[in-house]
Amino acid sequence: MLRHPRRLGAALAVTSLLALSVWTSAPAAGTTLPADPAAAATPPNVILILTDDLAWNLVQYMPQVQRLQRDGMTFTNYTVTDSLCCPSRSSIFTGKFPHDTGVFTNGGTDGGFAVFKGRGNESNTFATALQAKGYATAMMGKYLNGYLPADTQGGSLPYVPPGWSDWRVAGNGYPEYNYDLNENHTVVHYGDSPADYLTDVVSGKGSSFIQNAVAANKPFLLEIATFAPHGPFTPAPEDLTDFPGLTAPRTPAFNKLPANAPGWLAGNAPLTAAQKTTIDTNFRKRAQSVQAVDRMIGDLRADLAASGVADNTYLVFTSDNGFHMGEYRLTSGKQTAFDTDVRVPLIVVGPGVAAGSTRPEIVQNIDLAPTFQRIGGADVASAVNGRSLLPLLNGEPAANWRTASLIEHHGPGQDADDPDFQTAKAGTPTTYSALRTAVYTYVEYSTGEREYYDRVADPYQLNNIAATLSAARLAALHTALDALVNCHSQSACWTAGHVTA
Repeated sequence: MLRHPRRLGAALAVTSLLALSVWTSAPAAGTTLPADPAAAATPPNVILILTDDLAWNLVQYMPQVQRLQRDGMTFTNYTVTDSLCCPSRSSIFTGKFPHDTGVFTNGGTDGGFAVFKGRGNESNTFATALQAKGYATAMMGKYLNGYLPADTQGGSLPYVPPGWSDWRVAGNGYPEYNYDLNENHTVVHYGDSPADYLTDVVSGKGSSFIQNAVAANKPFLLEIATFAPHGPFTPAPEDLTDFPGLTAPRTPAFNKLPANAPGWLAGNAPLTAAQKTTIDTNFRKRAQSVQAVDRMIGDLRADLAASGVADNTYLVFTSDNGFHMGEYRLTSGKQTAFDTDVRVPLIVVGPGVAAGSTRPEIVQNIDLAPTFQRIGGADVASAVNGRSLLPLLNGEPAANWRTASLIEHHGPGQDADDPDFQTAKAGTPTTYSALRTAVYTYVEYSTGEREYYDRVADPYQLNNIAATLSAARLAALHTALDALVNCHSQSACWTAGHVTA
């Protein structure tokens, strides 16, 4: 097989609809209401749309994502554990911080697919948990940096990790054309015709998977992880001329060096005219490249409706990390502790999720795995660092929710062949750990340098006031950060996440 046909049309209607876990009247005496959707007669389905390098500033160009916001819940303080592809995705799969997955980078001795697999993480993901509960599970698009479709990992067939009943996954690099997919142990090549555009291909495969799972009367988990809008920012053919003249946002942080910047950043000269032009061109291409993702979301929601399972499906939209483009005199990149890089969209529609709602609680990508597991009725291991978001999705009060998130990063070294390799001008922070609450960001570098941004008074993080804090305050911040860096269980990380400093 050398080609995949164009995106399938609307899903076929099914004559037998799945029973929905909805109480339409008061229960009879003695009846026990299900504690959460996992206890319902038909377990809810889960779809995760995971984009690559999508920052909040692209949502304004995605009408289907905006429709998700109107129909569901937006988390306004959702951050990643590391603003880099592989460590963030490792946290999503497992519900663990980088210090527990062992994945801090995209390769080498502290990152990439080899480290993720070598440390046994693949046997403890939300996919393995839901497959064990009878779910049909599918992974499509991008997996982890360093994974290669043809690699057998010592076996006789191209390797497919445990937990996945349908596997359609690409390898290193970010091509939307001329790539290979491992399709259930068979390597399939796709060329350079419009029909081979990767986002459209995985959209069609996702549609087929939904239809097959519904026909088999099985609950399903589907993750579609797109390359878009990661560089080289390749739009679909029909989007190549969209947004003429669009430029990157000129926020107060654009081309502005923060006061008292850390050493890795302090020497950055102002952006040149050529650098600004490149940033504007790439921003426009990023907006163009997410149009296919946006259409995919609309198509998948139409598939769910046609199949009769829309009301029993959680659809989750997010990104593995954000992306800076001109802020802080940096060109294009990620890996910093600034909100441009660590704070990304998390939008959810599903059973019981109030339309047009927002939640300001501090949530992270470590919370996705336990959420999916509880949706499917699976237990959450004590070694998981995150917490299920179901109470928040159900609209419950959260007076005792965590107050701080943890961001971890190893740097500045990168392999030259890493597709996410960044120059100093794009941003190569030294190793750091950061504490982010609703009102401040505190960073400790391996060099001993510190940053503290009061995001209420300084929302664009342009004034590092760490040097003005008292010794007692700095000591309290260090103690709080250290507790999170050294937590290794759900209970310990939950306790450490309640920061009073």
